Amino acid sequence: MTAQLITGISELTTQAAETSHDDDRLLDAALVIENGRISWIGPAAEAPAADTSVDVGGRAVLPGWVDTHTHLIFAGDRAAEFEARIAGQRYAAGGIATTMAATRSATSADLIGNARRLRREAEAQGTTFLETKTGYGLDLASELRSAQAAAEVADVVTYLGAHVVPPGLDRRDYLDLVTGPMLAAVSPHVDFIDAFCETGAFDVEESHEVLLAGRAAGLGLRLHGNQLGFSGGVRLAVELGCASVDHCNHLEEADIDALAGSGTVATLLPACDLSTREPFPPARRLLDAGAHIALASNCNPGTSYTTSMPFSVATAVLQMGLTVREAVWAATRGAARSVGREHGPDAVGSLTIGGRADLQVLDAPSVAHLAYRPGVSLCLATWTEGVRAARTQPGF
Repeated sequence: MTAQLITGISELTTQAAETSHDDDRLLDAALVIENGRISWIGPAAEAPAADTSVDVGGRAVLPGWVDTHTHLIFAGDRAAEFEARIAGQRYAAGGIATTMAATRSATSADLIGNARRLRREAEAQGTTFLETKTGYGLDLASELRSAQAAAEVADVVTYLGAHVVPPGLDRRDYLDLVTGPMLAAVSPHVDFIDAFCETGAFDVEESHEVLLAGRAAGLGLRLHGNQLGFSGGVRLAVELGCASVDHCNHLEEADIDALAGSGTVATLLPACDLSTREPFPPARRLLDAGAHIALASNCNPGTSYTTSMPFSVATAVLQMGLTVREAVWAATRGAARSVGREHGPDAVGSLTIGGRADLQVLDAPSVAHLAYRPGVSLCLATWTEGVRAARTQPGF
């Protein structure tokens, strides 16, 4: 068994504490990786001998990003829609149909190739664990291909047949397909079920039906909610005990109280909000009320065509009132909670003895530089399960 020492760490953020308010940073630190796991953490001056070593030269180390909301299984481009929106047209859910047509026409190899390209792009920016969804096929054959493609690329897969009703189909007939034959076909390849509970997509009653069908099939529950208005999605997610409710732009005090009193994570998507010009979610109020939050990229071709978790973190700090530590927590351990991977042998988003060695090295002395230097690519290298997965500076 080969041991690798990583030393010269100016600031080690472990996320081992139970909340984002606890300061668990170690200065002048080191860690040892063995068999894909962390076997030792402590002061660099006390580091044990190892077979190999990497000196990161006074740089910061933290867990790899855990991106728990992406839509990577697609084909085509929606740049024209983006330009129209920036010129003043408000986002509406109907643009999804444009991607649907391109996705149905693409080969499975094309879908997998594009998703792998985007994953590599994410890894180069520090992401070591990633969820993705179906939802651009929207017929049985295309959703099955999408689920199979997603399982080839992502760590967690979500079934989003209830994204929108495809043009020309009867709503009732489509819901019966989503909760019946389509669900049965994709279930072996996915972990969660989701619905877009929003004006122009699915209402609360329809979303409730979809989620209950998924639960009966043994899937975990997630929900898109309250992105474009007070859709009722947040309270539905809490009622059903969803792992996560995503977007959460439009919240009443009762929604915040419901989240704070539940185990449902509010996954916030700031890059999407910049693109759609929706108001940012009330992240500060959510945290102060005691709710659990996560940050994710929402990478998709229509409203958030970015794989950059650092951009999401910086935006959350500069525009949403989070501290750097709170934003980093939300993009690592908070996100891990939203997919049930916060604790146990397969936990991600934290660096603990015996835990997975998923980590990143920043070309900066502290995580504060993630927001202090917005838009700058700071990730020098990542390790995923102890294996160096990305190296952005030659010779490092």
